[in-house]
Amino acid sequence: MTIKVTKSGEQPGDFPASVRATLDLLPHLAWLIQADLRHGYSNRSWHAYTGADAEQLHREGWLGWIHPDDRADALACWANVMNKNAPFEEEWRIRHRSGAYRWFRVTARSHDDARSTLWLVCCFDIHDAILREATLSERLRMQDSMLDASVDCIKIVDTSGALRRINRSGRVALGVPHDDADLGMRWLGLLPPEVQARGKRALNQARRGRAARFSGLSVIPGCKPQHWDNILTPTRSGDGKVTGVLCVSREVTLQREAEKRLRIASEIDALTGLLNRRSFKTRLNRTVSKARRLGRSFALMLLDVDHFKQVNDTLGHAAGDFLLRRLSMRLRASVSDTDFVARLGGDEFAIVIGGVDLEHDLVQAIEKLIQKAKSPMTYSGRAVNFGVSVGCAIYPRDAADSHELMKCADRALNSLKASGRGGLRIYDGDMMAAVQRAADQRHQARRIVDDDLIEPRYQPRARLRDGAIVGLGAILSWRCPQNGPQQPNTVAEGFKEYELAAEIGALMQAKILADIAEWRRQGLKVVPVSIKASPVEFLYDNFAEGLLERIERTGVPPSLLGIEVTERALADRGSDYVIRALRVLKAAGIGVTLDDFGSGYSALTCLTHYPVDSLKIDRSIVARVNEPGTLAVVQAIGRLGAGLALEVVAEGINTESQRTILEQAGCGIGMGQLFEGTITAHQFASSLQATVMPAS
Repeated sequence: MTIKVTKSGEQPGDFPASVRATLDLLPHLAWLIQADLRHGYSNRSWHAYTGADAEQLHREGWLGWIHPDDRADALACWANVMNKNAPFEEEWRIRHRSGAYRWFRVTARSHDDARSTLWLVCCFDIHDAILREATLSERLRMQDSMLDASVDCIKIVDTSGALRRINRSGRVALGVPHDDADLGMRWLGLLPPEVQARGKRALNQARRGRAARFSGLSVIPGCKPQHWDNILTPTRSGDGKVTGVLCVSREVTLQREAEKRLRIASEIDALTGLLNRRSFKTRLNRTVSKARRLGRSFALMLLDVDHFKQVNDTLGHAAGDFLLRRLSMRLRASVSDTDFVARLGGDEFAIVIGGVDLEHDLVQAIEKLIQKAKSPMTYSGRAVNFGVSVGCAIYPRDAADSHELMKCADRALNSLKASGRGGLRIYDGDMMAAVQRAADQRHQARRIVDDDLIEPRYQPRARLRDGAIVGLGAILSWRCPQNGPQQPNTVAEGFKEYELAAEIGALMQAKILADIAEWRRQGLKVVPVSIKASPVEFLYDNFAEGLLERIERTGVPPSLLGIEVTERALADRGSDYVIRALRVLKAAGIGVTLDDFGSGYSALTCLTHYPVDSLKIDRSIVARVNEPGTLAVVQAIGRLGAGLALEVVAEGINTESQRTILEQAGCGIGMGQLFEGTITAHQFASSLQATVMPAS
């Protein structure tokens, strides 16, 4: 907007009508004023508020309406305006026509014209906000005495993290002097360095409007360190904007100490002071991860005391406990600080030794440990005679994970015991045999793809209440020219390599879709067919798209297909790819089954997030369903399926008794020899009752 300054002979404040009209449209008080504080124009809102006319404003000047206590500040601001031509923004009280004063935020901005400098002064009513702030401050002052009575540390920080209020307990914990009223220091700066990062993350979360929590620590010179549980809650203004953070900290030092004692008790074997089985497995997993990351190797040994039962029987259990304690001390003294020893239970120990490079050096180190471990002991004046047997496996030569490594060491120990106790045996023979078997299976898997030898077989899914066939489970089968049909376990290693697994899976899908298309062409009443998918097939993240493309080419309705994946596929590396693919397939109308449910670790908390339609109980559970404990598991799965609206399928049903028990436990669908074993596509077509399907 261009403002025209009065010319010679015109009245002061004689501004163009368009300027005056614009100012009159403003809802807040406004003046267009010259530097003498008198010549200008005030808008209608000003006159309505003050009750003064233009002549009175011209005569007294607008500063006459400023509260006497604020007038000196106003004059100083205006003097700065005239000297430095600097804008300002202040909070002053302005007199109402009733004589009362209200708080306003007053801003001034200049405009330079060819002949003069004009100032636009705007006043925004903030009286109610000031009163609310004063009321809040009064309430806070009243609450201070109450807060000081609390044993919890209560603090208020602003959005920048500066400390604004703190009660007496908080001052003591953070070392803030009681007579220090000049707060404003950074709250996180008062915390020990080791907890500042956690505090910063929690504070940032609270700034974004979400409650946060972190464990803290306070260390005051001369005092015992204190542990705190800090809960951060954002405080908001009336419009919902976060204005600060309330932090309530409760001391949990005694609780932490109790938790530490409990943790030690849960991790340490009470008799020997060594790691127990549970904590050993955790430590072993970490060791495997570190060795894998750094490309290192280590040895795992399982040690048994030979004829330990005879010590208990001849000298008593006290002597046996004495032997175990002394042996534990010897084993612990025989390894370095970076190695570790555990008692797995009874007379079985586990030892991990790092820095393994040459097997010859390892054997020498273990033999020294054995000699030191079994040196003579005396209990109550009587000699305690014993020996030890050690089975050893080496990571990563013998196994790629802790579970398999334990199995290798255990096989070596059992092999030693079978051939005579005492001494050391390192795992090697089984390893070579396993490598050869894996190579043979990969060769066979490549062969069945290259020679197109896959011939799917099908196992009917029957409704338990009446035996009606409601679906099929597709099973990989391949034709060996010399030995006839072969089972999928003969090429299991092929599914550990992505390229090979993807080719087998694609070929299997194509064969199954072709069978379904042929059944439909014959006018048969086709039931849905479920296909197993290995986790590695999902790793290129195109599994769903590839299957849907094959379905579209064959014209098979997606509702006639189902996918089966194991629980492990949804929890291991690459699970994001699996879950994404299953969601795409489910959205297209393809059913999803969680296979082998209950046979391993089941993440029940995640089950509701998985895109599955049914749970399939593993045949190993069905085989033991007559046992009370196993039955309880099956009943729990049945209730779980009903609660989550998931169909429950059981495989491996071979007897009428199993069928009855499973049906009563909430299982609706079954598979197994009781209904029918695996059959070819032709056999299934022959067994169906032909029906004429409507033209599609």
